Amino acid sequence: MHMADRTLFDKSKVDADQIAFKVAPLAERMRPKKLSEIVGQDKAVGPGSMLAEALAAGFVPSMIIWGPPGSGKTTLAKIIALELNMPFVAFSAVLSGVKEVREVIAQARQTLATQKKATILFVDEIHRFNKGQQDSFLPHVESGVLILFGATTENPSFEVNAALLSRCRVVVLEPLSEEALAEICRKAIADAKRGLNMPDLVVEPEAMSHLCRSADGDARRALTALEIAVYSIRKPADGSVKTLTLADIERASSRKALRHDKGAEEHYNVVSAFIKSMRASDPDAAVYWMARMLDAGEDPLFVARRMVILASEDIGNADPRALELAVAAMHAVHFVGMPEARIILSQAVIYLAVAPKSNAGYMAISEALSDVAEYGSLAVPLHLRNAPTKLMKDLGYSKGYQYDHGSEGAHSGQQCLPDRLVDRTYYRPSDRGIEERISKRLEELRQRKKR
Repeated sequence: MHMADRTLFDKSKVDADQIAFKVAPLAERMRPKKLSEIVGQDKAVGPGSMLAEALAAGFVPSMIIWGPPGSGKTTLAKIIALELNMPFVAFSAVLSGVKEVREVIAQARQTLATQKKATILFVDEIHRFNKGQQDSFLPHVESGVLILFGATTENPSFEVNAALLSRCRVVVLEPLSEEALAEICRKAIADAKRGLNMPDLVVEPEAMSHLCRSADGDARRALTALEIAVYSIRKPADGSVKTLTLADIERASSRKALRHDKGAEEHYNVVSAFIKSMRASDPDAAVYWMARMLDAGEDPLFVARRMVILASEDIGNADPRALELAVAAMHAVHFVGMPEARIILSQAVIYLAVAPKSNAGYMAISEALSDVAEYGSLAVPLHLRNAPTKLMKDLGYSKGYQYDHGSEGAHSGQQCLPDRLVDRTYYRPSDRGIEERISKRLEELRQRKKR
């Protein structure tokens, strides 16, 4: 190829890249190019953060970048590689396998030999790799051939091998706040080179609020909806300034399914909030978290089962009807099904939330099991044993047993615990609800026993 032809080829490639950039989606064009452009992630990349100090020193360790969709995981990886002028290779764990990993490692070895630089390998959705695939990175991370950046939306404690996790720093990216999303959108509107170049565009406050709220912490979603909304509005005939209204944003924003991936961390976060809200006697919060689960497609029977557990664990005999109601609700949900089952669940959740609370039953069985584990199979007192045979009677089985219905108040006061645990008290009723009456009754029985 002649020099002139090569120059023409290079110019054509540059022109093609420029054209591709101009027609790229707004979210891609507005992707930050340096650390200082990242909005809403001060803990991860702000002054004094591990990353800021590492970049200032010209070195960065292998990392697991954990954050929800649209929080900037890929962007952060690219910025680090750019600022450190290091080779960068990216691929998805969904689309690639061990074969592609081997090819990347071979190229990384060659790069290290020729350029004296390690390669930053960005693995998107690294949690999709199984244990063996994740293990394949270990020797190359340890040897310095690769600096691994694994991106995941799942809790790395559960989804990343302990061996790999121990060799990486975990960088947590938070869901972007509505304020951060609004700042990103305003920059995109005004930016003349990469954005919409519409500094005079008026966005109604309600429209901006809805845009950022419906994006659910995802910058990509917010910018995509903004771009659709802007290109869908028509410029008034008189040439006055365009206004983006709430109706414009509502048309452009497709509703995003709430983050509640069954089996993943957010699932357990929402379930935990649901249970703890009932325990805290907050019916409003309990109904909200339940609505979150149902809206995200959670099995209503799963919700009902959690309520049955809570009825015993956190309410118990302070209100014995709570368990009856929770079990009835579970059966009704199974019988009726959604969407009407939501009404049954709501009624039951509200009852459980406002019911008096006691974990005395839960604590009693926990302490009893602890003693079982510590002392093993302690002998049953002879007087409590059955004696169906003559030999057993001769050995003293059942001797001295007192039939409580034949005692005053149907209470003999006889010892029923093993000798080693004779003074144990497992059940300590609260002073709430029906347990207040139970507490008085137990005190009477204990005083009678002493006499």
